[in-house]
Amino acid sequence: MKYVVVTGGGMSGLGKGVTSSSVGVLLQACGLRVTCIKIDPYLNIDAGTMSPFEHGEVFVLQDGGEADLDLGNYERFLDVTLTSDNNITTGKINRTVMEKERRGAYLGKTVQVVPHVTDEIQDWIQRVAHAPVDVCVIELGGTVGDIESCPFVEALAELSYRVGDFCLIHVSHVPVLSAVGEQKTKPTQHSVRTLRSLGLAPNILACRSNSPLEGYAREKLARSCHVSSGSVLSLHDVGKNVWRVPILLRDQKAHEAVLRVLNLDVKEPDLKEWTARAELFDALVEPVRIALVGKYMGLTRINKDAYFSVEKALLHASVALRKKLAVDWVPAEDLEAAWNKLKGADGILVPGGFGDRGVEGKILAAKHARENRIPYLGICLGMQVAVIEFARSVLLDMQDANSTEFDAETKNPCVVFMPEGSRTHVGGTMRLGSRRTYFHHNDHHDVGCMAARLYGNVSYVDERHRHRYEVNPEMVARFEEAGLWFSGRDESGERMEIVELGEHPFYVGVQFHPEFKSRPGKPSPVFTGKTQILIN
Repeated sequence: MKYVVVTGGGMSGLGKGVTSSSVGVLLQACGLRVTCIKIDPYLNIDAGTMSPFEHGEVFVLQDGGEADLDLGNYERFLDVTLTSDNNITTGKINRTVMEKERRGAYLGKTVQVVPHVTDEIQDWIQRVAHAPVDVCVIELGGTVGDIESCPFVEALAELSYRVGDFCLIHVSHVPVLSAVGEQKTKPTQHSVRTLRSLGLAPNILACRSNSPLEGYAREKLARSCHVSSGSVLSLHDVGKNVWRVPILLRDQKAHEAVLRVLNLDVKEPDLKEWTARAELFDALVEPVRIALVGKYMGLTRINKDAYFSVEKALLHASVALRKKLAVDWVPAEDLEAAWNKLKGADGILVPGGFGDRGVEGKILAAKHARENRIPYLGICLGMQVAVIEFARSVLLDMQDANSTEFDAETKNPCVVFMPEGSRTHVGGTMRLGSRRTYFHHNDHHDVGCMAARLYGNVSYVDERHRHRYEVNPEMVARFEEAGLWFSGRDESGERMEIVELGEHPFYVGVQFHPEFKSRPGKPSPVFTGKTQILIN
């Protein structure tokens, strides 16, 4: 097994996730089988209980693992399916070590960070990075020198001696001070010095900057950080097109630098399809405007990371349909102030969320889309608010309809707590991971199943879930008689998965999260919408 480790220094937010994914793409293009591991040094078991304001979205894996959004980057770039084992946290490691200690697995030894914690980290990495994989790319979250990451840095240093074939890429910032107008290398030099003091030496430097790295800066970094000039890579800004990053690395022969350290002799990378997609992205002109009505944002602060996979899925669909995506970020709490964005949209998307803040704004957005025949896609909570809005506006005796999540005493609970859920523990207790949805024909209206046609007229589909509330099955018959049709259900037929409005051009809500399985070149069918039906 060969290992590529990506660390970061100086500051967070440098793009270690995109760098790791892009290196993986480059190695894949050389014919190698690649997997990825993300190390998050926080004490949480997983990202499931973290606030989207603080941590961004929670990416749901196939097995139900709740992980950092970088796992989504890996899956999308490499078109692979990862599991919760591909995300290592301090919480997971400490829990495993403590469980072993309670079982007496350490045979009376004093349990210490070295060797017991560091051994557990290495064992976990080697367990995940098994055949038939050729290369494992490991991203160490946070910044080198953080106290939280020290056990992981020590474990990686030990691993580098244990396995031999180990390439370390260090991502650092090369700023330009406006007063002097030149690229400054000292931040990178100091972060490399910190890395070396902890037992790790970089083989490759990936330098983040606004503009291409100048020759003098490259030579200075090579000399002071003890790497060859060919191993100092310029990771300058590529604008909105992150698909350019693997191409940027290839053009600088980054694959040769990595393969040389790993003692691998493989073919040159074939990025024809990847390059064509990146060039298509840059050439798009005709816009499509999507209003994304979310609760984790404000008029002055757009928290895009909270809807990271949703935005990427919209991008995949727009590129596939040869449209230039323009997302209008509409805060559900301040819908009145952002109403013009909603009115001018080609489509409205209401994503998931938790809690009652901003829900009434989401309900109004669903109402606007339904009454004005604007294409609407509701995801998770977005499906539930579509049901609530329909009950309030169409079923005359349900003006107070609501979810028990927002009003526990509502007389018309359209959305209810799932019976198997936990009311005392929140971490890992939702309905998580891949679940099967079966398509149902409409018994009340003479129209076809739009959802089934979106997916190519199959009988079922597997999608990823993350929710603890569901549409009240006792009210389904009433809704369907009034024209709101539940075209997708679980294997029992009692849990509603997809809702659609038959006489509307495109009004679809899904309980699952289709954005998590969308890929460049393989967009989710519900995001391509009506056009997907024409293709099928």
